[in-house]
Amino acid sequence: MSEQPIVITMGDPSGVGAEVTVKAMASLSPEDRARYAVIGDADTMARAVKACDLDLALREQGAGDAAALQVIDVPTEGLPGEFGVLSDACGEACFRYIKKAVDLTSAGAASCIVTAPINKAALNAAGHHYDGHTGMLAHLTGCKSSWMLLASPTLNVLHVSTHVSLKDAIDRATPERVLETIRTGHNHLRRMGLERPRIAVAGINPHCGEGGLFGREDDQQIAPGVEMAKAEGIDVTGPISADTVYHRANTGAFDLVIAQYHDQGHIPIKLIAFDTAVNVSLGLPIDRCSVDHGTAFDIAGTGKANHVNMLAALDYAGKLATAKRAAAA
Repeated sequence: MSEQPIVITMGDPSGVGAEVTVKAMASLSPEDRARYAVIGDADTMARAVKACDLDLALREQGAGDAAALQVIDVPTEGLPGEFGVLSDACGEACFRYIKKAVDLTSAGAASCIVTAPINKAALNAAGHHYDGHTGMLAHLTGCKSSWMLLASPTLNVLHVSTHVSLKDAIDRATPERVLETIRTGHNHLRRMGLERPRIAVAGINPHCGEGGLFGREDDQQIAPGVEMAKAEGIDVTGPISADTVYHRANTGAFDLVIAQYHDQGHIPIKLIAFDTAVNVSLGLPIDRCSVDHGTAFDIAGTGKANHVNMLAALDYAGKLATAKRAAAA
């Protein structure tokens, strides 16, 4: 292989991660499939191929037919052997798959990580107390800060905070954090080929506080961060009322919206790009993107899971890998 593979973590063995992965891989040509390796449980992957009634061969790392999908088997004891089961063993497996992917990518043996969905309850039941992939990856790579970008063809949203309460999210929206978020989004979009990204910052209160009638947070916390970013030469506007900014961005006025908290950013992008939005971790020393859906235990193992979002994640991972090679050239 002329380039380092993109590694896909299988996700929770009881969820739909294995299914959407094998469906996506089966839709690719053998040449394109050779760019990837799956980190997970080989038996689960084989069961997913059968459940989806696919003509897809699997092979162990470094062996077998090059047209077959490479699976890096990471053993975990106590896996339930069936889909749709909440299990601490599955939570442990998720952690091991991700740890393996981080090790490979950090060592330069893989170019990018694509993650299939994990179950946070299973992960925590296994003793790994993270709020999800982003927090786990930050810890495993030694990063103090990381950001969640939701990327789609027409709307990109980067969050100041994600998996915290709304009360804590307001406290976390400091001028410094707002500035760092703007700066991180600006640098990422430049890396992806936009010479001068146009960034909008959503307000945190209705109508950005309406001159103090609905709170002073926009004036005291958000606006100073925006002004500091402007002073650095970043093309940024805000705060802008959140009830209009996403429509403006989706129709071409901005390349990126800075959302102040989880639901403020997730709701609009899932409304317009539910199947095509990709979760991208920024601020890490490695590249990672993910499907933007859950484990779907209710349909896991039935072959019904839609793999369109996995294909979108793989496409974005390819762009990340290309940007990485360009930066190293």
